[in-house]
Amino acid sequence: MLNGVADRYRFRRVSADEVENLRRLGAREILRHLGIPRWKVPLIARHMHGLAARDADSLRLFPGIGAMLAGLADAGVELAVLSSNREDVVRRVLGPEQAGRIARWSCGASVFGKARRLRRLVAATRLPPGRVLCVGDEIRDHEAARAAGCAFGAVAWGYTDGPALAALGPDHLFGSPDEVIPAALGRTPAFAGGSGSSEGAALRARR
Repeated sequence: MLNGVADRYRFRRVSADEVENLRRLGAREILRHLGIPRWKVPLIARHMHGLAARDADSLRLFPGIGAMLAGLADAGVELAVLSSNREDVVRRVLGPEQAGRIARWSCGASVFGKARRLRRLVAATRLPPGRVLCVGDEIRDHEAARAAGCAFGAVAWGYTDGPALAALGPDHLFGSPDEVIPAALGRTPAFAGGSGSSEGAALRARR
């Protein structure tokens, strides 16, 4: 799919042996590697979001995500979703039951606009940023959390390579969704180093 987008918007095609390397890079590095000028980013993002909307009904949550969301909600954790994808697409992928557990939505963030959106979400909770845990699978999720003053929990099952996220020194490094619940409830120690174990970032705000 990516090479079809590359042909349409005239940037470098990606060979099969480049994919793993791209999973270790941040958004700015990816743009440089593919030769994408910043002015094309909104056009490409809009096209990619359209493809996500087209394919939303065939997308599935990672195993354990539903149980994780249910466990967090049952424990009184206020859940929010921050995503670059459209809200209707995220809701379709989550399904009615899981989407109903989300208290706050901030979708349609630009590639480099997550930090601003996250600050607004945190302000809306009326919680100090230090009591908010941002869980994500991209380097830009880590950057947004740091800019907003929130703790960051990196997940090892998403887009970015686990060791690349671990190298950033996140507060938590989750190998599976069931590890998120004790961290959100303050029952697990912060991540202090080590290596990794393997549409938008989810925010977990403790009451």
